[in-house]
Amino acid sequence: MRLVLIGPPGSGKGTQAELLVARLGLMSIGTGAILRDAIAGRTDIGQAVGPLLERGAYAPDAIVNDIVAERLRDRPESFVLDGYPRTYAQAISLDDLLWQQLRKLDAVFHLTISDYDVVRRITDRRSCANPNCGGGTPPKRAMICDACGLPLTVRDDDTEATARRRLLAFHKNTDRLLEHYRDAGVLIEVPAMEPVETIYANIAKALRR
Repeated sequence: MRLVLIGPPGSGKGTQAELLVARLGLMSIGTGAILRDAIAGRTDIGQAVGPLLERGAYAPDAIVNDIVAERLRDRPESFVLDGYPRTYAQAISLDDLLWQQLRKLDAVFHLTISDYDVVRRITDRRSCANPNCGGGTPPKRAMICDACGLPLTVRDDDTEATARRRLLAFHKNTDRLLEHYRDAGVLIEVPAMEPVETIYANIAKALRR
């Protein structure tokens, strides 16, 4: 099973990818997380894309295409791509890569949410200082993790200004991307303002069909 999750920042792509990994055994490829790790590790890629992500812009197609190609080099049977492709050019690159492997996507899920709710979610987002905890938003006590009691942190790019710039980039690049997958007959739209389990249930129901 080969899946793609598309949606604006804050739409819950990462959460749904985690559930698909845990419950269906898919391999997750999240380009956003990979790039943030590269920035934190001050790798060559991280230093190249860091200033772009801070401004709410996208990393260059060539960089993320290479990252995904490397992850798919061993031809995993099942995977979910979280936040890739983000542009039509990236979609064509992915199509070519899968064609070379004699494969294709089974479904592309578009998590739909209003811009207002995106900004609200992102600016309210918190993460536990313990990377193994998983606690975070929303806390009962300000900036304290409900799960383990450690402080919560805010990502540097979780500001309203950056969120709005990321939304502009998303809308600029997404219409043609969605049209591409709609024409291919694999696009499925899922409302992203439902509870997490409801969203997952809608995804699982679509997969069963």
